[in-house]
Amino acid sequence: MVIIRKSVLKIDGIGKVLLEYSKRARNVNISVKPYKGVRVAVPYGVSLKSAEKFVYSKLNWIRKNLERVKQYESKKITCDGSKVITTRRHILSFTAINTERLSILIKNGIVNIRYPESLQMTDERVQRAIQVGVVEAYRIEAKEYLPTRVEYLAKKHGFIYNKVFIKNMKSRWGSCSSKNNINLNLQLMRLPSGLIDYVILHELVHTKVRNHSPDFLIVLNNVIEDAQDKRRQLKKYSL
Repeated sequence: MVIIRKSVLKIDGIGKVLLEYSKRARNVNISVKPYKGVRVAVPYGVSLKSAEKFVYSKLNWIRKNLERVKQYESKKITCDGSKVITTRRHILSFTAINTERLSILIKNGIVNIRYPESLQMTDERVQRAIQVGVVEAYRIEAKEYLPTRVEYLAKKHGFIYNKVFIKNMKSRWGSCSSKNNINLNLQLMRLPSGLIDYVILHELVHTKVRNHSPDFLIVLNNVIEDAQDKRRQLKKYSL
């Protein structure tokens, strides 16, 4: 006797709905999760037919939550293959291969995302690989560009600093330590050159004025004529 432990419903306007028995389930439970779709956990002792009826009684709830999840997924999708993704010096390419593992190869200005041919590009794992690949491209570019740019601007405007550190910071574009070390976010490579210079000069000014007092603004405005406008522009870019 074959025991059916799961089944798949196909419902118009919703797509696939997975029903499967679960030892943890105490009641029939419907979940709608990003990248995983609709799943119904069925406790042992409840027939799949009964679970199906429950699903059909909750179609409005499923549609509402599925739409919410799709909106979330669309915000998280870096690339679906419909457009070319480039950084300052890199371009992303994609190769579907007969493998179970994802890999990222960065060489000669190309970030190659190699992913299992059984996956869609919009799969969460592929999207994570794309995001990692882009960040690594930014890291390479930042290490090549930012220290040299800091040195140039410091000499031009008479600032003295110690060292430059490149980091992937979550909440700030840059900072200046008490030892005059300049910390810069590798995500700066997403910005136009003028805004990168603004952030660098902002931190260099902190080597002379530690706070954001009127004295700080005076020095900043002396080295950047349109500092206030640059500050407004920077707010349009999120971290």
